[in-house]
Amino acid sequence: MEPSSVARRTVPGAQAIARASRLLRLVTAASDGASLQTLARDADLSRSTAHRLLTALQVEGLVDQDRGTALWMPGPELYLMGTIAAARYDVTELARDIVRSLAVKTEESAFLSVRRADETVCLLREEGSFPIRSFVLSEGVRFPLGVASAGLAILSFLPDHDVDAYLDRHPELPERWGRTHASHPLRARLSETKARGYSVNPGLIVEGSWGMGAAVFDRDGRPEWALSLTGVEFRFGSDRLPQLGRTLLAHAHQLSSRIAGSRR
Repeated sequence: MEPSSVARRTVPGAQAIARASRLLRLVTAASDGASLQTLARDADLSRSTAHRLLTALQVEGLVDQDRGTALWMPGPELYLMGTIAAARYDVTELARDIVRSLAVKTEESAFLSVRRADETVCLLREEGSFPIRSFVLSEGVRFPLGVASAGLAILSFLPDHDVDAYLDRHPELPERWGRTHASHPLRARLSETKARGYSVNPGLIVEGSWGMGAAVFDRDGRPEWALSLTGVEFRFGSDRLPQLGRTLLAHAHQLSSRIAGSRR
């Protein structure tokens, strides 16, 4: 059983906090704001419960509601909290020039994502010079591990028991993301990724939009971030893929080394 599930059953008030946290994550993931109906549905809450929790979060400044559209958006207190937390957790300043270099050298859109529990969250996006682009990923967008190329790269380098536990916790992956995310085909991609060093997502999220990812490791050798590339299918042909992979791995190694040498 997932440790957080046990905590919600044994710690007073944990369920309410978990529900509010889920709503916060959904609000921050919606770059243009989210409606009450959408938030309630995605959080698996009734409209009345979702509205009550959102109103409480609004009083604390953690979310805000646009008066014109009634859409819910991140509040000012989240910005202040994030600024303080960034000093410990944020590696975007360490990574910014590396992500930019990756975009310049490959001409594709380049990204930095961070692992957060069972998801990856995009922190940085740098556009490449090639005029046709993929817009599957942008800052703040979340995907489950093993779905987008960044999360596939990270999951590939986790210990086997962590991978087993993750798949046990998320039997919904094939229903939500397609049969290619069932345990057997996903495990096959994880094995290929580990052997190759980088992941390849051949249009499994959006048809025709390909991605590649390479894990970035912390000082203890844990895959906590990933660099990735996205672009249109014909830019990721067999003649170009190995070179893109080498470039991606070189930049990921550079960022891992930089993180290891920092004081974070």
